[in-house]
Amino acid sequence: MLDLKLIRENPEQVQERLNLRGGGYDLKPILDLDQQQRSLEVERSQLQARSNEIGKLVGQKMKSGANPQDPEIQALRDEGNQIKATLSELEPQEKELKAQIEAMLLTIPNLPSESTPIGKSEDENVEVRRWGDEYIPQNPDILPHWEIGEKLGILNFERSVKVAQSRFVTLIGAGAALERALIQFMLDQHTQAGYTEVLPPILVNTASLTASGQLPKFAEESFQCKNDDLWLTPTAEVPINSFHRDEILAAEELPLYYCAYTPCFRREAGSYGRDTRGLIRLHQFNKVEMFKFVHPDTSMAELETLTQSAEGILQALQLPYRVIELCTGDLGFSATKTYDLEVWLPSAGKYREISSCSNCLDFQARRGNTRFKEAGKKGTQLVHTLNGSGLAIGRTMSAILENYQQPDGTVRIPTVLQPYLKRDVL
Repeated sequence: MLDLKLIRENPEQVQERLNLRGGGYDLKPILDLDQQQRSLEVERSQLQARSNEIGKLVGQKMKSGANPQDPEIQALRDEGNQIKATLSELEPQEKELKAQIEAMLLTIPNLPSESTPIGKSEDENVEVRRWGDEYIPQNPDILPHWEIGEKLGILNFERSVKVAQSRFVTLIGAGAALERALIQFMLDQHTQAGYTEVLPPILVNTASLTASGQLPKFAEESFQCKNDDLWLTPTAEVPINSFHRDEILAAEELPLYYCAYTPCFRREAGSYGRDTRGLIRLHQFNKVEMFKFVHPDTSMAELETLTQSAEGILQALQLPYRVIELCTGDLGFSATKTYDLEVWLPSAGKYREISSCSNCLDFQARRGNTRFKEAGKKGTQLVHTLNGSGLAIGRTMSAILENYQQPDGTVRIPTVLQPYLKRDVL
């Protein structure tokens, strides 16, 4: 959530940065309501001061022996009663205005960073670097991952439709083992790099989704448990972001690095007709997530190391990829700056997103009231939060099934995964 004070004091600059995102976000309704609320606050404060003054005057007169029925005392009491009646009307009005302002602020995305490329859509994203061109397979007969997976008997989509509906998959035998191996390998890599592993709830409440920026904007994308204030998490970013919600951390505790494996659930409401086959866009998928709570002074540097951690997984698996910096028009709702990692899929002849690494600055921390205090300094500050996929498991499996596909129809297992699977081929 953006800082209301920032909007109030720099409306033109904030609006200009918002406009770079597209989407037609308008700050004027918020500014109008803010003006009304502050006017009411001034009026309420003045009335409260007068009420206190009247109480003091009446007390002084009574203490000096004045008759309670004295017309002057009665007039003061009448004025005080009228003020109390007015205050009882103003207070709920002011409370309602504050609620309306907060509701509007929750719909406004984060501001793009000054270094974020300016552009209207993904077509204007900027390629930063590529890695692993030498690992791109030259076999022209590579099958799509869903075809080779079904031939090997490790993926089954048809029976998953019977069990659930389309866009679900059942992993069988070596497929299930490969999924588990990828999860364990990624967690091992991240914990060795200093991340603390957590296994959070995969049912999260509305406050957690709101704090991360998923609500209210992405309500249609989420699966909700109608009888409870619970939702299936779309990413481990959501529960980890709320792990320290409404807490004040000591500055010495920062940075805090967490990694987590969770199943993730997304309705993909806006993606009909896209990636209807395979593992790329499922309603349920596994993912290992990285999350950081950091000091504001270091957050941009932390984004670079976060991205490098995600890249390290792809490099260890020897999967060709490229790093893309998202332009202003393609940024996620909560992000100020984002790098996407895109892995090479031979059957499609193009790179596909496998990780998104973002710096959210204090945007999520303000929504979740996550702060820190430095020793010897007054007050608290909001932490900065960062998140990144490390990685999406299904998409990683897709890349392995295609990039490691052999002419004889088998799939070679990446060297780093062989100790986990106790085999070298599928």
